[in-house]
Amino acid sequence: MKESEVIEGGLGPEGNAKASENGHNLPALEAIKGSHGFKAWVQKTLWHGGSVYDAWFNAVEGQVGQVILSMPYSYSQMGFGLGIFFHFLYAIIGIWTCYMLACLYLEYRSRKEKEGVDFRRHVIQYHEVMGHLVGKWLGKVSLFFNVVTMGCVATVQIIACASNAYYLNSKYNKREWAIIFGAMSMLTCLLPSFHNFRVWSIMGVITTTYTSWYMVVAGLIHGKVPNVKHSAPQDLVKFFTGTTNILFAFGGHAITVEIMHAMWRPKSYKYVYLCTVAYVMTITLPHCIILYKNFGDVLLDHSNALSVFPRTIFRDISLSFMIIHQAVAFGMYVMPLNFMWEKVIGVHSSKYLIRVISRLPVSILLWFLALLVPFFGPLNSMIGSVIMSFSVFIIPCFAYIRVFRTQSSRQNAAEKLASWLPGWNGIMGINISIIVLIAVLGFCFGSWASISNLARQVSSFGFFEKCYQCDTVKK
Repeated sequence: MKESEVIEGGLGPEGNAKASENGHNLPALEAIKGSHGFKAWVQKTLWHGGSVYDAWFNAVEGQVGQVILSMPYSYSQMGFGLGIFFHFLYAIIGIWTCYMLACLYLEYRSRKEKEGVDFRRHVIQYHEVMGHLVGKWLGKVSLFFNVVTMGCVATVQIIACASNAYYLNSKYNKREWAIIFGAMSMLTCLLPSFHNFRVWSIMGVITTTYTSWYMVVAGLIHGKVPNVKHSAPQDLVKFFTGTTNILFAFGGHAITVEIMHAMWRPKSYKYVYLCTVAYVMTITLPHCIILYKNFGDVLLDHSNALSVFPRTIFRDISLSFMIIHQAVAFGMYVMPLNFMWEKVIGVHSSKYLIRVISRLPVSILLWFLALLVPFFGPLNSMIGSVIMSFSVFIIPCFAYIRVFRTQSSRQNAAEKLASWLPGWNGIMGINISIIVLIAVLGFCFGSWASISNLARQVSSFGFFEKCYQCDTVKK
């Protein structure tokens, strides 16, 4: 079975004509099981990933990456109590909104399959779900927000690679490293779909786990800096800049639809994501607490937490690992953009080589943007407040209310709500509360704080900056 014949649904010519059964992408599994020989073993072991374990690795890889380096910076803006509170609050909201989005995906797929639509050569995407279930207007709105969200997050990965590489080797400045990694990022065009991230996602989880616990251990060994101060929150601008960065950390489900579509059993994703967030909390909360406790206000000048540590072999390993992780994360967030671009120019169902070549303009554009705005600390907060507030928090809650507002639609839903959840009035109350909360704290106050923070720091960076915050590096 050639990779050029397999799109995200995993359906090749050996699969049966039915796209799925009870929400399961069974044809892909049957086709792979029918293969023989060493090549088939390599494909099944390293290449074709549609299990719940693959989905978990993909979700963890997409959920948290370079943001673990800027989260201690957020704590220095928010303080202990409020930092921990918003850490848990946005984690819970992330779980709920991802569940809403998963239900909408299953509903869309179920309705389309009843119409006889074949997804063997088509990847379902976020804006298609919203456009069909709610209306074309929401499809266009969600397309805009998701394109900007994933484009910004992918761009940030190149910037973060350059930043970490500079801390590892300052022979080249950050802009030169961004040029190098921007060129290397175009290799991600070779990955056909989300089925093919198994090895890379496992590496991504290992790298972030090591980095997080390295910072915990290094922070404990380092101890408190002399006369450490914990003056956060100092002002509203810094406070809401910090909260929106935490919001950004739990907004990784912008790629939920594509990850679900790559699963053989997408109905299991709600459990996958719950386990994802539980694990993410273990690699984000401890180092934030330890580093803020020991470094306090010093972190206000270090949006990359690794820069507070002196150079050691263990820090170098961490920096190298984060470069690997961010390269994989770039591929994961650029993949949905590649699919969208393929659909726009009409090559989404074409042969593998044509699709690979067609993706190059997307990577080149993001490469240019990474060179244009090489400061990812303040950028994360702005993405989280202005864009991600809508794309992954507000829109799923609003769409769920619209789609299932009638009793008949709830009775015939592809994914029934669990019996232990509150009734429809309770669900609607939760969704409306999340919409209002994110709109006020995330979009309104968060946007004001992020833009104010950028304006306040404008003298410390500029477009095409050669080496942003290089003077804070500890050799």
